[in-house]
Amino acid sequence: MRSGSFKTIELKMFEFRGLLRRAGPLCLAFLMVACASQDSAPPAGYDEARAGHLFSTGYGYVSDIFIEEVSVSQLAIAGMGSLASIDPAIGVARDGDLVRVSIDGTSMASYPAPNSDDAKAWGALTAAAISASRYHSVDLDSANPEQLYEAVFDGVLSQLDSFSRYAGREAARENRASRDGFGGIGIRIRLIEEGVLILSVMEDTPAEDAGLASDDVITAIDGAPVEGLSQRQVVRRLRGPVRSEVNLTIDRDASETALQVKVKRAHIVPQTVSYRREGNLAYIRLSSFNKRTTDTLKQKVKQIENEFGDDLKGLILDLRGNPGGFLDQAVEVSDLFVSDSRIVATHGRHPDSHQYFSAGRGDLIARVPMVVLVDGGSASAAEIVAAALQDSGRAVVVGSTSFGKGTVQRIEQLPNQGELTLTWARFHAPSGYALHRRGVMPDICTSGEVSDLDDVVTLIDSGALPLDRGLRLQQIDLNDDQAVEDLRANCPSREEQTELDLEVATQLLEDPTLFARVVEGAPDTAQRSGGLVKASGG
Repeated sequence: MRSGSFKTIELKMFEFRGLLRRAGPLCLAFLMVACASQDSAPPAGYDEARAGHLFSTGYGYVSDIFIEEVSVSQLAIAGMGSLASIDPAIGVARDGDLVRVSIDGTSMASYPAPNSDDAKAWGALTAAAISASRYHSVDLDSANPEQLYEAVFDGVLSQLDSFSRYAGREAARENRASRDGFGGIGIRIRLIEEGVLILSVMEDTPAEDAGLASDDVITAIDGAPVEGLSQRQVVRRLRGPVRSEVNLTIDRDASETALQVKVKRAHIVPQTVSYRREGNLAYIRLSSFNKRTTDTLKQKVKQIENEFGDDLKGLILDLRGNPGGFLDQAVEVSDLFVSDSRIVATHGRHPDSHQYFSAGRGDLIARVPMVVLVDGGSASAAEIVAAALQDSGRAVVVGSTSFGKGTVQRIEQLPNQGELTLTWARFHAPSGYALHRRGVMPDICTSGEVSDLDDVVTLIDSGALPLDRGLRLQQIDLNDDQAVEDLRANCPSREEQTELDLEVATQLLEDPTLFARVVEGAPDTAQRSGGLVKASGG
């Protein structure tokens, strides 16, 4: 059983890639959702007390949570120094027991330096320094509060790692939409000359219930034409409170006249799971990990069992290009397929970061062989799942070495409704190796010198594949760039998704003898664990 309660914990590498494409230029597809009411009020002008509270909160979070110890004074000086990104004439430096603020090299204010780790005092000092600077700088005075906050936090984050980041009010709202969902109709769109093209309609959403379909073109929203609107403006008009209605005018090729469609908004969570049948095999793709991923995956597995019955010969789990998401979802997804094995362990500076996660449910489809696909775009939560299924012996991993993003981020909400995402732990595969930088090395490598399925089968027959499990257990210094590069060179990372991965997976699952030969070369390396499991919630 799992216990424990935490702030949102996310395993995220980068903003989602693999954006929807149609003929023509690359387009960003927005999910139609609605913002929470608490985010609807416009931001107020710069207020020193409010800003001081914001900076104090942010400094405190970094000091308490970040994986490496860093002094608040260091954060604050770097943050104030970053005001130069708005006005290069501004300078902030520590001079003994004073913090001096200058413009064009001339001192305009000085403050006694607080104790090194007094987050509240340094937050107040930062806010006061901004007030003084705004008095002397037209650029700072004309900047809105969020621009000032962003400048300071950019400086703060320059002292941390590349995975820690700040999201302002608007960006944080979009982040929460991707993670948690909110009121919307369930479509993805892009602007075209004729209006707003519906790229796809999500399953079990108001848009599907209302009969909307891909390639429909929205020409008006609530009677107002969409012509001249930006993508963001369209999104805002389609968003709204749950159970509210939006009226759409639709141009459909099969219809001679415009259609009037009324859609009632609902709580929408972005889809991360897709499934299709490939003969006697089931193919499941996970695009990321949000709060609905495990529940949706369980539904798909049940659908597969109902469709196939005893005819199901194998399952392909495609994690290629999956940038990650929630830690708890990675654990829960792994738990659907493995039993009595360690899934992942996390370790950081904060006492609560030392966590051990083990399987408890039992395998949903234990009788069915599995292949997991990974590539250089598989990161974070995707790597946890791949490593757990590989180390437990539950699945054969096919593809190229994954990204190697082996750190856990914790998301803290700030008083301005923004967010700080801070690295607070590193995670370790069941067999004990740290995934950071090195990634998950597949059993069957399809990158490098192989060019087709015959090459891969020949290497399996010769014993050159699967790769020796000792490679992924090899002890190296993760700060040694050359050592990391040499290890990953055993199966070069590749981000371009190739049909060869799927061809190999299909061949393995359709040829039990070949699959057994590979499995015999990839024994169970998972650490068995008994007793209770301490885990975190997202």
